Amino acid sequence: MGLERWHVGPWTARGSVLGEPFEAGVKRTPDELNFDVVGLSRILGRRQATAEEMLMRRCQGLLRPTDPRVCGVQTIEDAEVARQLAELAEVAFGWIAEQAPEGYEFVRTDAVELRPVMDLAAEVVAVEAVVQAAVERGDALPADRLAASQVRRSRTGDWYAGDAVCNWSGPYPTAEQAADAVRAARVELVNQLAEAGHDDLAATATRWPEVVTQQP
Repeated sequence: MGLERWHVGPWTARGSVLGEPFEAGVKRTPDELNFDVVGLSRILGRRQATAEEMLMRRCQGLLRPTDPRVCGVQTIEDAEVARQLAELAEVAFGWIAEQAPEGYEFVRTDAVELRPVMDLAAEVVAVEAVVQAAVERGDALPADRLAASQVRRSRTGDWYAGDAVCNWSGPYPTAEQAADAVRAARVELVNQLAEAGHDDLAATATRWPEVVTQQP
């Protein structure tokens, strides 16, 4: 199916790992995080079987007895129901992982996150992977943020180049002009990588994905 809209970084709230003390108001409990993982898969397009829907409704009543409520407090006391939810969350995450754009991967730690695949020999190399590799070698380069940007349309109709948090360039009247700004930054990034002595990283440019334009 593929994702129409996506970003690098966390896709769920963070949760406490089994065995860790709960952090009320800060992190989800393990049961709450499992519930969120299944919910994310549904938002992204996974169709649930009837039995899965019934389980989720039951868990919703157990984990969200009031609304609004503080996260990081509620757990499922019925061990069998908690086990079923955890198993469903594993299945749901497996489905989510299959939706990752080429050059990226979904991982589950204390949250579900999308990260660049750090295989610089891969057929497709994410710009973020190159940027991260350069940083790990001690070089944060001026063009990196814009070079790794996607193109998005604002509510006013203007187009910007940026990430899920910030706009790094714009506004532009058209998506193509915003994409051109990202392409220019990529050229600058290649030059900066070469100047910094990272010719191997600069050489991956021919395998970078096209600039992504997020549709409204």
